[in-house]
Amino acid sequence: MKPYRLLLPIAALLLLGAHGLRQGDFGLVASLAVLAGLLCTRRAWVRPVVIVALLWGGVVWARATVDFIAFRQAFELPWLRLAWIMGGVILLDGLALVSMFGRAFDTWFDRDREWAGPRAAMFLLTVFGLAMARSKVSFPILLADRFLPGWGWLEICLLGLYAQWIGSLMRAPKGHRKIRPRIWGLFSGVFFLQLALGLLGMDRMLMTGNLHLPVPAMILAGPVFRGGGYFMLVLFGVTLLLVGPAWCSHLCYIGAWDDAMSRLGAKPAPGRGLRTLSFMGRGAALVIAVGAAWVLRTLGVPGSSAVLFGAAFGLIGVGIMLFFSRRKGMMVHCTSFCPMGLVGNIFGRISPWRMGIGADCTGCGACFTRCRYNALDKERLALRRPALSCTLCGDCVSACAHGQMRYVFPGLSPEIARAVFIVLAVSLHAVFLGVARI
Repeated sequence: MKPYRLLLPIAALLLLGAHGLRQGDFGLVASLAVLAGLLCTRRAWVRPVVIVALLWGGVVWARATVDFIAFRQAFELPWLRLAWIMGGVILLDGLALVSMFGRAFDTWFDRDREWAGPRAAMFLLTVFGLAMARSKVSFPILLADRFLPGWGWLEICLLGLYAQWIGSLMRAPKGHRKIRPRIWGLFSGVFFLQLALGLLGMDRMLMTGNLHLPVPAMILAGPVFRGGGYFMLVLFGVTLLLVGPAWCSHLCYIGAWDDAMSRLGAKPAPGRGLRTLSFMGRGAALVIAVGAAWVLRTLGVPGSSAVLFGAAFGLIGVGIMLFFSRRKGMMVHCTSFCPMGLVGNIFGRISPWRMGIGADCTGCGACFTRCRYNALDKERLALRRPALSCTLCGDCVSACAHGQMRYVFPGLSPEIARAVFIVLAVSLHAVFLGVARI
């Protein structure tokens, strides 16, 4: 294909950016310019992204046309020429859109075709999620909008690019096992760096300007004590619906600490003691956390005092990580103490995602040494399903030389199910990286 064929979609994107510039949306201008530049990279995933952008552009131009004409009619101004001009703009966008479906572009976008669909999906889902959060929340939820008003769209675009890049690295099971703890740790680091900067006086680093206790148990206990403030609880619930208990292995800001501590210890080995605590220990912690919150509220204890109880609960969890998770090579805090982990495991069953064990499993036990959630042993292999504490982390998939460990979703093959799971998990990670702050 001759490169000059790119001029039409590039012009349509830049013209849409000019419309954004007219409204002072510099971030949107920069994002569309980046997207226009990506057309020259020949990456296959860029094509569906540009198609969606042009479809969205058509909607934007149509609404703008209606608004412009209505304004001129309201003031009895001539509007026919304006209608012809806007019609030409819409035609340009439509021709650019049609050209993207042409055979010539089949040969142009010839790089990294194998995972083009999932990469485009991760970009688009991240952009959609952040754009919705930005439009629905009453305050600037993105850091770019706080420090550089009008540049939020550029942050959204960059996080979309980050999502598709990370997803490409996780395409193979071994890449998933290698990258997951790194991006999980990155999210936790960014989360608590913003907290530290907020405590040092940079109020704009905090979501609402008010400090909340960063302890997972407070996701549930906090609303019980306050009688409101359900943002994190809703976020947690949406995650359970989309990816089941994967919150605990991909998205929890504290769980990354437990994962890091467990990797300093010995290889994981299944144990019945921890298996018992998986339900009993976390169940007791759940009752204590929620019960204490209700009692403190009933007694009228001020929030400043109640924070001390929450902080003590969190410090006990950190102590478990330091002294038990590190020693046993297992995530003892997450599997035996964290009440939200139990909530995630139980209510995550609402989601259809499962980790399956194939009928041809040889029982070699290679997966035992990778599972840090104490969800696999000979008994579970015989039953062909992991224990309750499984969080769909996927480490066992890379460990199985026989391909018997797999993601399961009704109606999907194991390969497609795993690709869809990674798309959802990585997109949520990128969205959380942009909005999840104290």
